[in-house]
Amino acid sequence: MGLFRRGSVWWMSFIYQGKQHRKSTETDDKGLAKRIFDKVKGEIAEGKWFERLPGEEKTVQDMMEKYMEEYSIPKKASSKRDQTSLLRLNPFFGKCLLPEVTPSLLNQYKVMRRLAGATPATINREIALMKHAFSLAVREWEWTRDNPVKKISMEKENNRRDRWLNDEEEKRLLKEASEWLREIIAFALNTGMRLGEILSLTWTAVDLTRRTATIFKSKNGEKRTIPLNGAALEVVKGRSNVKSRKSDLVFYNENHAKYDYSNLEKAFHSALTRAKIEDFRFHDLRHCFATKLVQRGVDLYKVQLLLGHKTPLMTQRYAHHYPESLRAGVEALEG
Repeated sequence: MGLFRRGSVWWMSFIYQGKQHRKSTETDDKGLAKRIFDKVKGEIAEGKWFERLPGEEKTVQDMMEKYMEEYSIPKKASSKRDQTSLLRLNPFFGKCLLPEVTPSLLNQYKVMRRLAGATPATINREIALMKHAFSLAVREWEWTRDNPVKKISMEKENNRRDRWLNDEEEKRLLKEASEWLREIIAFALNTGMRLGEILSLTWTAVDLTRRTATIFKSKNGEKRTIPLNGAALEVVKGRSNVKSRKSDLVFYNENHAKYDYSNLEKAFHSALTRAKIEDFRFHDLRHCFATKLVQRGVDLYKVQLLLGHKTPLMTQRYAHHYPESLRAGVEALEG
């Protein structure tokens, strides 16, 4: 153990837990370097010294830039949402060093966002982005040892949105949508697939003989095979007549690439406006699919499998649409 000089800067050499460490004191003043070294030796003796990780000198903005470059951009479906969340996160956390991000500071951020009128879902999405980035910083980048976001609770959300199209609205929407969008809407209405699943669907996942479409990795990470009814099959057969030689995608844009989410959403909302339909999102087409199944007497277990819900809890939201399924229970009292 001792001090030594490299160029004009003094360095420390010591053994900790059987491992040789050489650390710069970052000073050319030997007296100051000795005091720094004495402090380190004291911390080692008291069991309070820990090897500094690169992240101790990194800011949250550094972490998020690395996250966006290495993780978010390839994941195009969520990249835009991540960028939107960063517009809120960076002004508050951006200049903080990673060790300065504490549960208390995170809670201050949540309070600030609540007072600004942000919804629980929006706050959770922003906090979840930080949580994921910190997890990578701990597990893969070795920037820090701790993920402070895991120590705070998420906001309580009310996700029980119950909006679907009646038959007349559905006809108006399909009429007002352009041809390419009409195919996607019709396919969503008849399969219950998420927008990302539809736009990523390839011909290798479609079996026209068995009349099925397979999602090899759904939102919950599991494989799901969906039978195609007549309407969905008609869409797929129509697409098979215009298969692209440049892409395996079933639905593709004029460049034979995947449709851009933002452009599709704009086209969808324009069609809604022309059809005079309010308070409706593309994801609600999935609710239309589930609601109509339940209204026609399909049991909730089958609906759960078709939607790809991992547990019955999310599917239970549709139970009230089919009270007739409970009739046998109350009629048993008359026996």
